[in-house]
Amino acid sequence: MALNPAITDLEALKGHPAVARLLSWSAAAVEGVKYDRDELTIYVERNSIREVCVLLRDDSACPFNYLSDVTCVDWHPSQPRFEVVYQLLSISKKERVRLKVRLDGDAPAVESVTSVWPGANYFEREVFDLFGIRFNGHPYLRRIQMPEDWEGHPLRKDYPVEGYR
Repeated sequence: MALNPAITDLEALKGHPAVARLLSWSAAAVEGVKYDRDELTIYVERNSIREVCVLLRDDSACPFNYLSDVTCVDWHPSQPRFEVVYQLLSISKKERVRLKVRLDGDAPAVESVTSVWPGANYFEREVFDLFGIRFNGHPYLRRIQMPEDWEGHPLRKDYPVEGYR
């Protein structure tokens, strides 16, 4: 079965309800889009992530009312080094969207979405613990899996295989 090539042209995807809603709110908030294998990814400007989540949660045309995951990808040594990934689900429309925020490797930080989805608390703590991404405004940002005195962040690509000694 042949795969269709990914669509990365914003003009071609501006008819999707989620993309259209974000573009009508702020075109600067959308850095890019990708539609591949029936999955939509929207690249969001890092300072707009909380507002984007509120818009997509509350919009009646695209009510992405469930946050199923927050995770991270380390693209070391490339810049921007990190991508924080938010997986959203519209329960009523049975549709998913992926939001990605790109962060540089020097002191990576993004705004917390726990005020939008309280369930993001543990996801953000896990990303902080394992990748070192800071979530500004998080109510209790501390390690969740590693001991408090652990040095480094084990899922970073530059983390030593046998740990720090």
